Amino acid sequence: MSGGTFQHPSQLAAALERGGKAAVSAAEVAMRHGAKALVVQVQRNASGRPGPRVITGRYRASWQSDVHRAGPVIVAEVGTDAPQGRRLEFGFVGVDSLGRHYNTPPFPHLGPAVNAFGPLLVRELRGAVSRTL
Repeated sequence: MSGGTFQHPSQLAAALERGGKAAVSAAEVAMRHGAKALVVQVQRNASGRPGPRVITGRYRASWQSDVHRAGPVIVAEVGTDAPQGRRLEFGFVGVDSLGRHYNTPPFPHLGPAVNAFGPLLVRELRGAVSRTL
């Protein structure tokens, strides 16, 4: 067996038993790195067309990442608490709760970043786990 090539599920189970803790720790490090890199890309995408234009920089700076681990489960959250986030990403046509009329086109910045970083994160996670097994 070498770094992640297994001929039978029992081989994978034995390798995970031996190196499981190290693999989960390595995956967490990779996930933290990937989440921070995703935030940087979202911020770049939110720095002008085709994404939203920068007016004050507060929206761009509001993007953050947080990684949570509970045993072997690792979850990365990337997002913003800025109220304009969904409207900038997806656009908005209609009347808001204050009666104002909008016809705002979408300025995607999160979606393109996720599409670009998804495969890279999977590769990084795979490599981190393979190196520990």
